[in-house]
Amino acid sequence: MPESKFRVLFVDEPGRYDFNAERRSLEPAGAEIIVMPSKTEDEIIQALRDADAVLAWITPITRRVIEAMTRCKAIVRYGVGVDNVDVEAATERGIVVVNVPDIYSPEVADHTMALLLAIARRLVQWDKLVRAGQWERKGPIIRFLDRLEGKILGLIAFGRIPREIARRAKAFGFQILAFDPYVDQGTAEGHGVTMVALEDLLSRSDYVSVHLPLQASTQHLMGEAQFRQMKPSAYFINTSRGGVVDEAALIKALQEGWIAGAALDVLADEPPQPDNPLLQMENVILTPHVAYASRTGWQLTLVRAGEEAARVLQGERPLYCVNPKAAEAQGLRPM
Repeated sequence: MPESKFRVLFVDEPGRYDFNAERRSLEPAGAEIIVMPSKTEDEIIQALRDADAVLAWITPITRRVIEAMTRCKAIVRYGVGVDNVDVEAATERGIVVVNVPDIYSPEVADHTMALLLAIARRLVQWDKLVRAGQWERKGPIIRFLDRLEGKILGLIAFGRIPREIARRAKAFGFQILAFDPYVDQGTAEGHGVTMVALEDLLSRSDYVSVHLPLQASTQHLMGEAQFRQMKPSAYFINTSRGGVVDEAALIKALQEGWIAGAALDVLADEPPQPDNPLLQMENVILTPHVAYASRTGWQLTLVRAGEEAARVLQGERPLYCVNPKAAEAQGLRPM
């Protein structure tokens, strides 16, 4: 193994990590992984001050942290979202921010469809009744059930994950609408999807599923006005980021019957406060931000994180760069 000339820092709690997957990519590039769990911003600053690259999970990599870095070339995020990294500050310092947006698409698509099916068929409620000794096939739950074939699924954004969802949803007989100002009609039609305005999608869809990154332009994109546009019989699904939804508006929509129910893998505050009304609602299904999770996806992510950090440290462009200006500033060469 070459002598280590680069320091790659990991400051989250490592759990049961052994970092072997990352090491296989980093060690040939002359880099070593250093694990320094840090909780406060000052501890993070101290740990990362001399790092050549950072492997980031959930720890906030703030402007103050970034401005204290003296050597950093790359911040590599394990996953898709980079809302815990101050990308603007990193760009100003010429630090490349890298994510892994293509690995978890099948998992999130599967989880979204699982939530859709579970809430449409009221599976959680049926399970509770059976476990309570109530073999009940009548009553109020029955009236909420209907076939999925012919229903309309509205996808807010039409990137990798929604395209995977569309492929699955077509097998159930859904008509599929999508809203995404960055995708043209021809591309959508190639996936059997019709592009429409957001207002049209909300008013026509029986199921609305949101797949947006969290940034200034998407913060609370789903608010009171948007929930009021949905059908009273419609369901809302979110497997992206809690912050794209005005949670107070969603709670009001559910309490006052503007929509029929919701299935959420993400919330505004994670974990939720014990008094969050969503926890008490029978027409809401909650999972703890695990839509991405699978053994296969996680192993691929570990490998990719190491590979991407190694590329940047060796002067190459990563596969996915969130801030291309930083890559240009470093003069990273194409692979």
